[in-house]
Amino acid sequence: MAEAAKNDEAVSDVVPSTAETTAEVEAVLDTPGERGEPILQVRNLVKHFPLTQGILLKKQIGAVKAVDGVSFDLYKGETLGIVGESGCGKSTVAKLLMTLETATAGEVFYKGQDITKLSGRALKAVRRNIQMVFQDPYTSLNPRMTVGDIIGEPFDIHPEVAPKGDRRKRVQELLDVVGLNPEYINRYPHQFSGGQRQRIGIARGLALNPEIIICDEPVSALDVSVQAQVINLMERLQNEFELSYLFIAHDLSIVRHISDRVGVMYLGKMAEIGTDSEIYDHPTHPYTQALLSAVPVPDPDAREGRDRIILTGDVPSPANPPSGCRFRTRCWKAQDKCAEEVPLLAVPQVFAGKDTLAAHESACHFAEERDVVHAA
Repeated sequence: MAEAAKNDEAVSDVVPSTAETTAEVEAVLDTPGERGEPILQVRNLVKHFPLTQGILLKKQIGAVKAVDGVSFDLYKGETLGIVGESGCGKSTVAKLLMTLETATAGEVFYKGQDITKLSGRALKAVRRNIQMVFQDPYTSLNPRMTVGDIIGEPFDIHPEVAPKGDRRKRVQELLDVVGLNPEYINRYPHQFSGGQRQRIGIARGLALNPEIIICDEPVSALDVSVQAQVINLMERLQNEFELSYLFIAHDLSIVRHISDRVGVMYLGKMAEIGTDSEIYDHPTHPYTQALLSAVPVPDPDAREGRDRIILTGDVPSPANPPSGCRFRTRCWKAQDKCAEEVPLLAVPQVFAGKDTLAAHESACHFAEERDVVHAA
């Protein structure tokens, strides 16, 4: 017990969850708009994985700060894209929203109810409305189960959705919805291509008629032509069933194509968030500008005259992130203030009150626009 208390104390020392911070986030994000009330609200979400030493008597010596104070809203029928380098915490955020991982701190409100505090039947009821499509269509499907069993498994957990006598018919309907032959119901995953397997994963996600689907890089393992088919399918299903997507990906062009708003993550924090036009055409955070400048440009003339931003140094370890702004060790604008103060995700003062697409939330002390030629 004493060891557990000591570990809790060690974790709490590094969790930025104070009443003042929560109030600041609420002031920034809870702005009235035409979209109505958010269906999902994330506030100061934190996940620290403890680092321990010893075999019998384990002692916590630190923590990997995978997610460290992430906040955003998701609205009904909207697609929010999340981009960033590998290891920035995107997939951890997805697991936290599904409660596959337990949050160290923070809150996740689904229709006003904090799901991080739920367990048992209450959590089971919420999970019915928040489903997930996984990254790898090869390992996310059980090779020993038929397609009918895979898609129908959610009905075993939530039998009220489809009575036993109607399940086979319901599974065939789902296969038809995602563009697969309903007669494939008795086939096994190895008998399908990668794109077809991902369609099966999407059908499984749709089985319980959810309101939110979390897509953790659902097309990264697929060929480009198949990616387009799956993305078009997801857009059609969103319009048909009024789904809300949290879409995580590395491919910036795909994220722009499918997303209404885009959030850029760096080392466990949200660096910038706004509409697709705001982020792609008017980025104000140096990291977003560097990301966009790294996208290959097919036009030789545009490529020749582009302003390529080359970042120096490596991504810092999430176990020992820099003080202040986490991007400062690789940023060309870094000053003393960047090491002393954590920048708030807010509209930069220079753009506040102005009618410009640059007036969106950016966590930078010296946010400004910079022309970046990127792929359309």
